[in-house]
Amino acid sequence: MNRKQVWKTYHQSQLSLLPPSYDDLVPDNHPVRIVDTILESIDLSFLEQKYRGGGTSSYHPKVLLKILVYSYLRNLYSSRKIEQSLSENIHFIWLSGGAKPDHNTINNFRSGKLKDSFKEIFNQVVLLLNEQGYLSLKDIYVDGTKLEANANKYTFVWAKSIKNSRTRIEKQLQELWQYVEQVYADEEQLPNTPDFAAIDPEKVSATIQQINQALEKKTVDSKVKQKLNYAQKNWPKNVAKYNEQQKKLGHRQSMSKTDPDATFMRMKEDHMKNGQLKPGYNLQASTNNQFIVHYSLAQTTADTTTLIDHLEGFEKAFEQTPETLTADAGYGSEENYQALEDKDIEAFVKYNYFHKEQKQAKALVDKAPFHPDKLHYNQQTDTYYCPMGQPMNYIGEKQSKTTTGHLQTYHRYQAANCQGCPLRGICHQSKGNRIIERNHKLIAYKRQAKERLLSEQGITHRKRRCWEVEAVFGNIKQNMNYKRCMLRGIDKVETEIGLVAMAHNLNKLFLKSA
Repeated sequence: MNRKQVWKTYHQSQLSLLPPSYDDLVPDNHPVRIVDTILESIDLSFLEQKYRGGGTSSYHPKVLLKILVYSYLRNLYSSRKIEQSLSENIHFIWLSGGAKPDHNTINNFRSGKLKDSFKEIFNQVVLLLNEQGYLSLKDIYVDGTKLEANANKYTFVWAKSIKNSRTRIEKQLQELWQYVEQVYADEEQLPNTPDFAAIDPEKVSATIQQINQALEKKTVDSKVKQKLNYAQKNWPKNVAKYNEQQKKLGHRQSMSKTDPDATFMRMKEDHMKNGQLKPGYNLQASTNNQFIVHYSLAQTTADTTTLIDHLEGFEKAFEQTPETLTADAGYGSEENYQALEDKDIEAFVKYNYFHKEQKQAKALVDKAPFHPDKLHYNQQTDTYYCPMGQPMNYIGEKQSKTTTGHLQTYHRYQAANCQGCPLRGICHQSKGNRIIERNHKLIAYKRQAKERLLSEQGITHRKRRCWEVEAVFGNIKQNMNYKRCMLRGIDKVETEIGLVAMAHNLNKLFLKSA
């Protein structure tokens, strides 16, 4: 027996007596309501002051901010796609109140008005979440990840290349002057020797001019004339270019021409999947309960030199220091340990070889019995003892500066007599008596760090760090699909990262309150 098929009513042209309310079409437990509620409660008066009066009306910054944050929460980073969603997506229409700013307005707000202002907005939201008990500013977990910049990887500048180019110009100037000396070999009076240093365009130009004047009334080889003409035309402007590039580089070793603020780094994940050096930024994040409480951007490849500036940013934002800080071995340095101690922060920060020490201790195998760390030290007499029991006496100290300018002091100790020692071949390879260098300040910090890390509280913090910061980075890169910056310039990228961080936090808040 065949039954008649019944279809659901479908009248596309049917009019309603009353138009539906957008509010009725948005569920009460939707993330867009979280974005609206949180951002509605923050103060944006400082942002409103950036607008000049007069002229046509402007979209309120709070509307544009809500649109941007919700867009990032929905993995929409293109201003054109955001513009499209404002006409097609009911949640965007509800959030914006029907406002439809175009992509230029959205992009100008993101890279213009929000620049240098978004940190204050982000901090207000973090303090609000702290008051509501979702996170704590007392215990933070710090780590870094590299993000690929929106820059061409083939347009690069290396500090070493600039140095080599300068050296090459100086060498060629000296060679030209040597030719002058050959020309004047039979004459008693030789022109004054010019300055060969390729420091600025004016000096290079003056040196070339002096060489030209010396050869003005002489018979000059055609190749030398050609080289001098080329030098006069190109070398001064090349040196000017090198000076400008060096100014943009600062203390960095590399940069991209399309985004001079980006430094070349090796990425674990990149959009081309080939593991090459690419321009990028080092994102530093502090988290608690998987909420990002503070973020900063660094232009260095190593995490070691970023911690102090990151902490100072935290203090400036919240006018307080955390009680504890947990980080991996990438942050374990004398300078960082000292800074944390000065700020009275209990540090659970690993150092190099911490895990290796634990593995060796468990296996009861010592693979480096002659390492300076294994030698006995008598603190009262300031003497080390070699594996044969012979004293190694203090012979002086040396100091060295790190890339950040931190001064490190190393004490030097030398063995009394290594001649004829049966262990010499495996103890050391130097020709004379063995010399070791010890940084007692760093050794003391490492000893303190080891005690904390192996304590019950330290083990808890170490275990928690794995699912704190790394889980946040995983969410940003995989779930939010944010692996490459959209904007260029460190100020604009910092705003963009802030939007990503806030979107992560509000989505986390939605999941916890759902």
